[in-house]
Amino acid sequence: MSEPARPTPPPPLEANDQLVTGVVTAGWAVALIVLLIVRSSLPAGARWWIWTCAAGLVMGLFGLWYVPRLKRGRALAAARRAAAPADDPGQSAPRASGSNTVSSTETPGKSNMS
Repeated sequence: MSEPARPTPPPPLEANDQLVTGVVTAGWAVALIVLLIVRSSLPAGARWWIWTCAAGLVMGLFGLWYVPRLKRGRALAAARRAAAPADDPGQSAPRASGSNTVSSTETPGKSNMS
């Protein structure tokens, strides 16, 4: 029997990274505030949650600072690659590394190399 044709998968969705990071960071901030309010009623063995929330808040703030810079840098690098001529003698061609790993654009089990 022939296998039925599968429909092509939809393209991946793009998320608003800053919004997602901001919402999660706000959640850590709210949790930290609540735990600071009720800290006197927390058992001694559960006070580490305060530090967990503080660490989540700090990492979220770092993410809010870092993600836009990361995206801007990737966009600039992509623009430079698109603007650079393909036959530029100053650019060296990528070498085959001999790696057998499959990139996200390749189909597993099929090779692009001959």
